[in-house]
Amino acid sequence: MTDSQNIKKKYLIIHGPNLNLLGTREPEIYGTTSLADINFRLNEFADKNGIELEIIQSNSEGAIIDALHNAMDKVNGIIINPGAYTHYSLAIFDAVVACGLPVVEVHLSNIYSREQFRRHSVIAPACIGQITGLGWYGYILGLEALIRL
Repeated sequence: MTDSQNIKKKYLIIHGPNLNLLGTREPEIYGTTSLADINFRLNEFADKNGIELEIIQSNSEGAIIDALHNAMDKVNGIIINPGAYTHYSLAIFDAVVACGLPVVEVHLSNIYSREQFRRHSVIAPACIGQITGLGWYGYILGLEALIRL
């Protein structure tokens, strides 16, 4: 994507598996904020900062990979919450590398304070950074970082 004063920057937000259940799924871990509430807050942030967002949620690894591929040359950066794919999806890792865009990995809960299998991300090494444990606000912090790059 070419940088120009006249082109509004665009970012892709990818919500991975089971995030469609936010607000009701394990509220003691993920809180009571719904995915619709998070997306509303993200769009408010985008409006205030003069950026565009494309937001998707998928429970399918293939759809997430397709979204990463389709983002090439169309967005300035990506926020991804890969959900459980974080811990084993080398295919998503490869797609993050292949897209050639700055990607920030976000997790609502602190994955390092949870079960042992959740404490390792195979995707993080392909990302420019990771935000974990700050709830929905982690998405905002990730966008702020991408905007300032």
